[in-house]
Amino acid sequence: MDIDIFDRAARRLRRDRAAAGYAAHDFLRAAMLDGIADRLATVKRSFGSVLDLGCFDGAFAPPPGAGVVRCDAGAAFARGGVQADEDRLPFAAGTFDLVVSAGVLDQVNDLPGALALARRSMKPDGLFLAAFVGAGSLPKLRAAFRAAEPEPPAARLHPQIDVRSAGDLLVRVGFALPVADVETLDVGYPDLFRLLADLRGMAATNVLRQRAPLTRGTLAAAADAFAALADADGRVRERFQIVFLTGWAPDPSQPKAARPGSATASLANALGKANG
Repeated sequence: MDIDIFDRAARRLRRDRAAAGYAAHDFLRAAMLDGIADRLATVKRSFGSVLDLGCFDGAFAPPPGAGVVRCDAGAAFARGGVQADEDRLPFAAGTFDLVVSAGVLDQVNDLPGALALARRSMKPDGLFLAAFVGAGSLPKLRAAFRAAEPEPPAARLHPQIDVRSAGDLLVRVGFALPVADVETLDVGYPDLFRLLADLRGMAATNVLRQRAPLTRGTLAAAADAFAALADADGRVRERFQIVFLTGWAPDPSQPKAARPGSATASLANALGKANG
């Protein structure tokens, strides 16, 4: 039996606490939604049924004419929609032709399971678009806590998924035409407490099951270590790496990869022409 990495109850509680003031801390998800909108704009087809998976405040605007189901692990964000964890979705197979998820897949206990359930809920040739905080994010915060409690360091930040592993997961659960890429967002902070306020406000603080209490002494030492990383203007540039995922529910109409050995021109001939 698998043991959860994240505390599901704590995660729901943090999301409910963040809901009222979320608009003041939504910049990271807004960047994700902008990236998703850019990718969606390149798709020349219509969508009728949309799942907004991890809906937060419902800021995602579905394509014109599409009906949308909002789903979130937190009751306050899910109000008027469906409350469910991403790896425990209740939707029937073949329900949606577009599934969008921004800002939640990095806090899911069973990510392969969540992706598989999302794919299952999609109609053939349905589109999946997602974004989440990936590997390489929050390096200054990580370094500050490491300096504050070097031996033994406590688990203060969540494990992070790199873009290659994310793309491999799309393939593993059966998405067709998978694409994974990453974009970087750098944000300047005057001190550690402003960063932590943003993380609390976007429901992105530590919800690991094995998390340790944060003492005042550790917090003060981390604040000093964080301040020591400031640029000449007195601000610390913290980095968020946003991983974007694109995949399609399989359908016979989709293009297929060429069969190995089926090329009609050889590499040797091509190189010979280039060098001639």
